[in-house]
Amino acid sequence: MDSTQSKQLMPREYSRITKFFKFYFILTCISLFIPGPTLANTFDFSDWDVLLKKYVEPGLIDGVSLNTVDYGKLRLDPVFHKLDNKLRLFSPTKLKNHQDKLAFWINVYNIFAVKIVTDNYPLKSIKDVGGLFKSVWKIKAGTVGGKKYTLDKIEHTILRKMGDPRIHTAIVCASISCPDLSKKAYESEKLNEQLDMQMSIFLANPNKGMRVDNKQQLKRVLLSPIFDWFADDFKSNGGVRKFIKPYVPTRYRHTLENIRYPISYMDYNWAINGS
Repeated sequence: MDSTQSKQLMPREYSRITKFFKFYFILTCISLFIPGPTLANTFDFSDWDVLLKKYVEPGLIDGVSLNTVDYGKLRLDPVFHKLDNKLRLFSPTKLKNHQDKLAFWINVYNIFAVKIVTDNYPLKSIKDVGGLFKSVWKIKAGTVGGKKYTLDKIEHTILRKMGDPRIHTAIVCASISCPDLSKKAYESEKLNEQLDMQMSIFLANPNKGMRVDNKQQLKRVLLSPIFDWFADDFKSNGGVRKFIKPYVPTRYRHTLENIRYPISYMDYNWAINGS
């Protein structure tokens, strides 16, 4: 190509470059005025969702129907270790609204309860972890944003102070009598629906949540001791009877209103909710 042809092409090339930079400049300006996706301020629990679907299945242990957890296989899954590492690097200060925080810490509690079991696998009960002077609830369970947390701190210092007693059927301490571990991670956008569902599922289970005893001379409503341990959390909502009424099977709602049916509490089975 001679110099004459080269000179003829230069204006065309210059024009193309100019157009490219103008287009890039416009896109950059637009991006400055469009807010980033909300996910930037939340934690991605998609790995947890995958693990729940893979290792949590309906089953029967000690005559109790529940969602069982295959801890033996889950502990070997690299996705679980990847999730643990991601939590170590995530700062919870990024969470801006109540629902984001609530969903986040419910998921974290459940992940760390599972982690305690897998870190000490095999074991018969989560309460076997810990020692004479420090229970399992007060040992360091996992790390979020560089800070170590116990299950006790997450439950009592963070979640209970958020004022939603439905958390007690969403957080799962890896035991048979606990509420079922959901097969889906909790999401802020769906949290109310998910918590309502957990309450209903738990109370519909006669060996874990609630049953009515009409066979004895003293008729009674039998509830999970969870409703006794955390009775104070339900007081601002009218007490346990009033709070759980919309969630119990329809046939039991009238019974709950009947004060001649006193409330008693079931025994709690602390055996591991899986294998």
